[in-house]
Amino acid sequence: MNRSVEPSFIKGDIKAPPSKSMTQRAIAAALLADGTSVVTNPSGCDDSLAAMSIATGLGAEIIRGDKGLQITGSGKLRSKHLNCGESGLAIRMFSPIAALCGEEIIISGTGSLRKRPMSMITDALDQLGVNCKSTDGYLPLTIRGPVRGGNIEIDGSVSSQLLTGLLMALPVAGNDSAIRVRNLKSKPYIDMTIGILGKFGIRVYNDNYASFLVPGNQKYLPVNYEVEGDWSGGAFLLVAAAINGNLSIYGLDPQSSQSDKSILNALENAGARVMIRHGRIDISKSAIKAFEFDATESPDLFPPLVALASYSDGTSAIKGVSRLIYKESDRAYALQQEFGKMGIKTEIKGDLMYITGGTVKGAVVDSHGDHRIAMAAAVAALGSSGRVVITGAEAVAKSYPGFFDDLCSIGAMVT
Repeated sequence: MNRSVEPSFIKGDIKAPPSKSMTQRAIAAALLADGTSVVTNPSGCDDSLAAMSIATGLGAEIIRGDKGLQITGSGKLRSKHLNCGESGLAIRMFSPIAALCGEEIIISGTGSLRKRPMSMITDALDQLGVNCKSTDGYLPLTIRGPVRGGNIEIDGSVSSQLLTGLLMALPVAGNDSAIRVRNLKSKPYIDMTIGILGKFGIRVYNDNYASFLVPGNQKYLPVNYEVEGDWSGGAFLLVAAAINGNLSIYGLDPQSSQSDKSILNALENAGARVMIRHGRIDISKSAIKAFEFDATESPDLFPPLVALASYSDGTSAIKGVSRLIYKESDRAYALQQEFGKMGIKTEIKGDLMYITGGTVKGAVVDSHGDHRIAMAAAVAALGSSGRVVITGAEAVAKSYPGFFDDLCSIGAMVT
């Protein structure tokens, strides 16, 4: 599907989309609880739907209603074949949870997920005595537990998502566990995981993000859990207003554990006009100055930040390119190629991406099947000199299915 975005001034009030990361974690926790939990304000994106499908296969009963998701956990295994779609979090989080089962389970995926190496999962579960085999290093995985707990060491330099899965699965194992982690990235996501575990009555002990003690034989409690707004998706709305708009965005918690709330720091560095008041963030069109930002802990901010830097008065530098390899696309390459079509020069040197601001031109660009590339191009189009046509724009459904509808609701001309 193609979407055309004309240069547009956007204005009005808009609610940020719900967090898909929190939705997926809440679904997993509710699956493990003995009883019925209610998850309100859930994300309905493709990744969340994949998490619901997996949880149902692993025994949960899920009823979708106007008030959210009613999830009854601790059921009997319904399916030995689980599909994660394109969700990296789903494969890394649900593999250890599937390993709690004593039956053989096959976990597959689609699209770019089939190109991501799975050795971090197989190596970790092997240390816990689980029979876990990949297909030549990739999906599908064949897993047979049960995992009983124990000592394990993992590498956290590529992603923190496997650690999230271990922290969710090991509390219900029969024995206590100790997880040692080397070079952990995206620490705020682990804070998010531990926070959600606490809501469901689970205790884990964090020793400076280098080791985690997980008591076994714990019980997840069924709870009512409200998903907060998503800073990853909200970042595109904030940048859109800074480029060419005047918005009041609500539903984002400035005290959130989400790492992508650091978009506020980046906007401040870029000279954007931002005001936080009464649960809202007001932001309006600003003269953007060149900025520097370290996105190592928040790599999902790269696409909106490249769009922001495209309107700066000089060359901006964003650190953390090494975190962009195993995404829905080779995200650094995709950003460089597609923003180049819009007349913006980007250069990669080591772990840094340099973006030289200028006039964003109309062009036909490709999403590369990546939701965040599609959204970045759409946001950049708002202040451009001509229409930007985005091919493969349906990719936004992975995290923010209502993105283009929301843009239209605040005045963007989208066809």
